[in-house]
Amino acid sequence: MKIVLRAHHIISLAGYIVELRTSFRNLIVVNHSDEPIKLEVPVLNDGWIEDHKKLGLEIIPLNDDDDFLVQFQMAKHKLDEERKQLAQ
Repeated sequence: MKIVLRAHHIISLAGYIVELRTSFRNLIVVNHSDEPIKLEVPVLNDGWIEDHKKLGLEIIPLNDDDDFLVQFQMAKHKLDEERKQLAQ
């Protein structure tokens, strides 16, 4: 299955992680480009990160000890700053 991540948007893939085969619990995915990008889901292994970085996505893997809300807010703030610059 595939999910389309629109240009300049952010998504969390927690519900699409197969935790028994991956070393992370959640992924924050940011599309900084001007084009929509398709994501393969579910995430079955750690190689998914490198495969999708090659597409130009920013991938932030989260483990059990990581604070999801802080990481998501930081990535969203960065993306919002990019959007403001594009709007000018």
